[in-house]
Amino acid sequence: MLREFDFDVSYEQVRPLVGMGGDKLVQSLTGLDVEVGRGKELAARRADVFLRDYLPSLSAFPGAHELIQLLHADGLRLVIATSAKEDELEALLEQAGLSALIKEKTSSDDAEESKPDPDIIQAALKRGKLDPTQSLMLGDTPYDIEAAARAGVGTVALRCGGWWSDQALAGAVAIYDDPRALATGYADSPFGAAAVSAKSARN
Repeated sequence: MLREFDFDVSYEQVRPLVGMGGDKLVQSLTGLDVEVGRGKELAARRADVFLRDYLPSLSAFPGAHELIQLLHADGLRLVIATSAKEDELEALLEQAGLSALIKEKTSSDDAEESKPDPDIIQAALKRGKLDPTQSLMLGDTPYDIEAAARAGVGTVALRCGGWWSDQALAGAVAIYDDPRALATGYADSPFGAAAVSAKSARN
């Protein structure tokens, strides 16, 4: 989309910014505001192409369903916090077969500023009526970790974001290869420990 709108931007320039809000990514690379003028046109075109050409071929990472079912079974409250637009979020969840497993969600429509600002994490905490000190974020970029930390929430990171080194994810409380690895080691993970603490508190 950047090339289509006459911006000479390489993959190497874009990739390290993936994970922050799309509005911030575009502004960083082009100076355009996605709410007005050419910036708004670019964002709309990107959304159209994504939904038409890329969404149909996407699938959940291996182990994603198993992991979410483990979290549900332990009684942990799940809320999605994403800088994506609501319509794209709904389409992604449906395509991945996860829409029935996660009911509570927040999107860019619920936040003034996108990641790495903490707004969307704070919106998710409010939606789920959650205490940040008793909550964990599951993410796969440094922008997730930064946004969560600024909201007072720890992050469990996944390497399957595809680009980030463990050093870049060093602010996380734990790092796993992907959802399957986390599901396999769930009992000893921060989520497993949180579930045990929650059960003890209820009893």
